[in-house]
Amino acid sequence: MMFSASAQIMIVSPILPEIADALGTPVKSLGWLISSYTVSLAVVALITGPISDAIGRRRILLFGTGSMALTLYLHAMVDSFTSMLIVRALAGAAGGMLSGAAVSYVGDYFPYERRGWATGWIMSGMAVGQILGIPLGKVLAASFGFRWPFLMFAVTMTGATLLVAWFVPQPDVKRDAERLSIVGSLRNYGKLLRQRPVVVASAAYLLMYASIGLYVVYLPLWMETEVGIAKNQIASLFFVGGIANVIAGPMAGRVSDSIGRKPLIITSCIGLGILMILTTRIVTNAWFAYLVFGLAMVMVALRISPLQSLMTALVPASRRGMLMSLSVAIGQLGMSVSASASGFLYESRGFFSNTVAAAIVILLMAILVHKLLPEPRSDVDAEVDAADEEHLAAAEVASG
Repeated sequence: MMFSASAQIMIVSPILPEIADALGTPVKSLGWLISSYTVSLAVVALITGPISDAIGRRRILLFGTGSMALTLYLHAMVDSFTSMLIVRALAGAAGGMLSGAAVSYVGDYFPYERRGWATGWIMSGMAVGQILGIPLGKVLAASFGFRWPFLMFAVTMTGATLLVAWFVPQPDVKRDAERLSIVGSLRNYGKLLRQRPVVVASAAYLLMYASIGLYVVYLPLWMETEVGIAKNQIASLFFVGGIANVIAGPMAGRVSDSIGRKPLIITSCIGLGILMILTTRIVTNAWFAYLVFGLAMVMVALRISPLQSLMTALVPASRRGMLMSLSVAIGQLGMSVSASASGFLYESRGFFSNTVAAAIVILLMAILVHKLLPEPRSDVDAEVDAADEEHLAAAEVASG
């Protein structure tokens, strides 16, 4: 599931030239393909978060994988930029079901002291997508057209749907007993947003995805058009980055279980910020591109599993789906805005402006995490904080 879901997102950036040529789309408009996906994902994630808390993650994962497979098959019918925007929005809706539920499932199934290790291994599915899915997808797009990578991932997502149905159990955790309703969900989201750690974590997600949108969307296009790196080398670039990620991800998860999540998150942000701002100075040929992209993927691996593991312990299990969906939605909105802005920066001031903006954003994330994000000791912290919040609310009601 992680392989298919992540690869069908990542493939959009390296095949932007093929999409632009086939659909006759101006370069500056291509960022909207990312935006249509992320906005749809954000909206659906907010809806399905409370639902997963009530009915269990397994059902959401099963419905999400099936829906994603169907929408990926629909890419075969794309014949215009408008229809491409529509199917990407539909894929985003399916991704909204999966994004929060997948991380919440890890929180439900694994104890906190093993959650970094588990998240690192599960997120390595994304790295395998880079190693196998992106290079093969790039070759398919260059040889047969941009629709073929999505059809390939539709087949693998169909397999993921069957695997979830046959082998993924529903963890035995406390579910949200409150009756599902729009008003109730909005009220609970409001309660979450009154907790400072939740606000800080959501802001961190926003900055993390905003930096990705500013940096990654036009990186392959810049390498092809400005540096002169061949299309097959762009495909192998993701292969190299994926290997770095799949090695570093599980290691980062295990280390974060031992020394804490925040040190790795902060180190990742600082390292990635430096790499971003130096990209246009260092990447003058394919070999330096491999070096920079590989190091960037190591920095990403150092951050993603520790951050997600930390966030699963900020709230009780009965609110975990809601928190992760809220954070994912906010993060995707950040990526939507930044992806659109990246097109303007790239066209008006060149890719260097993209790297500077991305570096500033990711360094702001490092400061935010260092200063304001707490480091939970276990899930007990979340349960105690929730009980304290309920007692405080009851006291406020009693005092009028």
